[in-house]
Amino acid sequence: MSSIYQINKGVNKPVVFRGLKAQYIWWLAIGLGALLVLFALMYIIGVAVVICMVIVLLSGLFLFRYVYRMNNRYGEHGMMKRLAQQATPKWINCDQLFKA
Repeated sequence: MSSIYQINKGVNKPVVFRGLKAQYIWWLAIGLGALLVLFALMYIIGVAVVICMVIVLLSGLFLFRYVYRMNNRYGEHGMMKRLAQQATPKWINCDQLFKA
């Protein structure tokens, strides 16, 4: 009797959710959580609900646009590569090596 195995064709592919790839999904989720906490804090403080909604909706719109723009610009690993490139020095000062 032969066994039937299903092949997972998604191996080594990035996680994608509605166009967002990899770490940008987490960034958006954390941002939305922060907006929820911001709304709760403003509501508890006593800010009018309409003002709370306007602030949170505008911030949410900015958050979505910013995360999707970074996703489109840098791709799956591009943002990490850019941060690593910014962290590397442009030149290395070797004065200490040549002092006697």
